[in-house]
Amino acid sequence: MYKQFFQLERNPFEITPDPSFLFPTRRHNEALAALYYGVERRKGFVVLSGEVGTGKTLLVRCLLQLLQRSHIAYAYVFNSRLDGIEFLRYIAADLGLPAAGKSKGELLLLLTNFLVARYEKKQTTVLVVDEAHHCSAEVLEEIRLLTNLETSQDKLLQILLVGQPELDEKLDSHELRQLKQRVALRSQLKYLSLADASAYIQKRLELGGAPAEVFTKAFPEETVRVIYRYSGGYPRLINTICENALINAFARQTRVIAPEIIEEVAADLRLDVAPEPAPVRPPTLPLDRLMQAEQVLQQLQSYLQTLRASEAAAKSLSSGGFMPEPLKTAPAKPGSVKS
Repeated sequence: MYKQFFQLERNPFEITPDPSFLFPTRRHNEALAALYYGVERRKGFVVLSGEVGTGKTLLVRCLLQLLQRSHIAYAYVFNSRLDGIEFLRYIAADLGLPAAGKSKGELLLLLTNFLVARYEKKQTTVLVVDEAHHCSAEVLEEIRLLTNLETSQDKLLQILLVGQPELDEKLDSHELRQLKQRVALRSQLKYLSLADASAYIQKRLELGGAPAEVFTKAFPEETVRVIYRYSGGYPRLINTICENALINAFARQTRVIAPEIIEEVAADLRLDVAPEPAPVRPPTLPLDRLMQAEQVLQQLQSYLQTLRASEAAAKSLSSGGFMPEPLKTAPAKPGSVKS
């Protein structure tokens, strides 16, 4: 729609993870090198984490291309919401093994024989789990057990976990400390700097076939600053804003994207609306502490009732001309919860 207007051969800001559009920042290059090194050197277990829209899946697609060129077999799990047996069955099927109807024991034996056979031929096998922050504790335990497939020198299966920062939180938990200790390499993707974001937009237009002057004219420096402010430096949001900005500019028949256009696009995409904070759950007490607290509340209610009755009796005696005798014993006070 706008390609001819901006002298483009293809859409430069698609959000699909196309490896040909990789913008190699220092951090992305380091992460990709760490992933490939971990696979090639049979390190066993590698983790890549990053916020939403930082380019994790794009980096994984680039790695899969490298693996294909090196004739390395891999299983790619892109939907990690599976139970333990479904997870193993999916891996086996993706590696070309007959997995239908097999029990867990049969699947493990099938995988082990397959991995040993490939290892004897000096061939590498990789398991890539995308969206790994969604993995259940059961699946993560299966992954840990798969790392036990090894010889005295090498791991038979190279495992790559990719996910959002919640994956780091899971691996930092006490329950998964055994899995965390097996991580050989760890990389993290973050948002782009303003300079990188500007270079990113320019590179995308260049890969889309636009002459160099298109970037200079279409995206003035002030416009890039506004794009960065609304995107936070996250590549996926930069793509979405720029795509809509090009459409908007084409509709107005202007080849200069003014900051006002970005403001309008951001408003349409509701990028100026802050996300609601997650609800704060009240802390929960163990059952024995809750029962003790309930007993204290009951004692407190009884104490208050006795106190009110004493005050009422005192008022009644005062109104009749008699002075009440002082109470010799005070009502029992409630106990306290032991820490």
